[in-house]
Order: sequence, then C-alpha cells, then structure tokens
Amino acid sequence: MKMPRLSFALVGSMVVAVSLVLSACAAPKINTRSQTDPSVNLASYHTYNFVAEPGTNRGGYSTPITTYFKTAISRELDARGYKQTEDNPQLLINFNTNAREQVDIRSTPSMSYGYGYYGYRGGMYAAGPIGGSDVETVRYKQGTANIDVVDAAKKQLVWEGVAEGKITDTMMKNPQATIDTVITDMFLNYPVKAH
Repeated sequence: MKMPRLSFALVGSMVVAVSLVLSACAAPKINTRSQTDPSVNLASYHTYNFVAEPGTNRGGYSTPITTYFKTAISRELDARGYKQTEDNPQLLINFNTNAREQVDIRSTPSMSYGYGYYGYRGGMYAAGPIGGSDVETVRYKQGTANIDVVDAAKKQLVWEGVAEGKITDTMMKNPQATIDTVITDMFLNYPVKAH
C-alpha cells in the first residue's frame, strides 16, 4: 500500500503550528484575582482619578511603569463608562508592583551513570543506577501587581485586583505590553462590564 506524500509546505506549516501551540503552553501563567466590597454597587459611580502618588512612583516622580499602568487602567475604566476628572472624582485609583527573588531547588534522579570515570563503556552498557541525584538551583523573580479602587468620599477600598506570576526576560524587555495584558486580565473580574 502506497502512503500519501505530504508536501514540504504542509509539513512546514504543521511544524510551525505545533511549535506555536507548545510555546503558548510553555508561557508562564499570570494568575489574577479580585475582591469587591459586597455592600457597594460599582455601577453607581461615574468618575475617577488617580491618587497623587501611585505606588509605582519613585522619590516623588512618575516612572514609565506609572504611565503604563495609568494608560491601561484608564482604557479599562473608560470602556466601562467611567470618566476621568480632577474635580471631585468619586473613585480614586492606586496601584503598585512588587518583585521578589524566588529560589527553587530541584532534585532529580541522576542520569549520569555509565559516564564520567566509566565513560569507556560508551553507552553500550551501564553499571545501572548507583544512586544519587542531580540537584539544580533555579532563581527567578516572582512579581505581584495590584490595583486599588477606593471610594473617595468614604476613603474605603471597594475593589482590588491582584496579579501574580513569574517575571520572564520577555516581560522585562517589553513591560508596557505585559502591563496591558495583565490589566486586561484583571478587569475581566471587575463587576461592571465593558460596553
């Protein structure tokens, strides 16, 4: 029985598609959650502004991270019908980020038997597992971002969004895109939906 032949272009397309799926699966997961004050109807508010000194400011001056947060949060709130104003806003918005180094120590059964001093065996046979394990120390940054939505008159937190996850080199190289994505995900949990 003759097997059908696949074209080189079709095989190449399949390889690219599988690679994209696998790389998407390998992307670090950012977990988001939120809390809403159950006594508050967030749809009853109409205006907002940012606190004078958001948590991402440094030494009294605004940082690029502050600008990225403000842009993304404004996009989400504006899409939900809120208007930004400096004249007695009903809601005040604050936000902050935090990064801390995490250390994972991973121990796996040693796969190095039959090599090293016994390398003369050349893979034809091995002495078998003699015991031991390979220990690897992995260091990475774990990041947290949070948004506080505060009733300005009552000075009461009415909604909080939190995102946590591993910070990758890609995220560090393009923080604006990362912040946009994280803020969008956080606001999926916001009680007032975008129009």
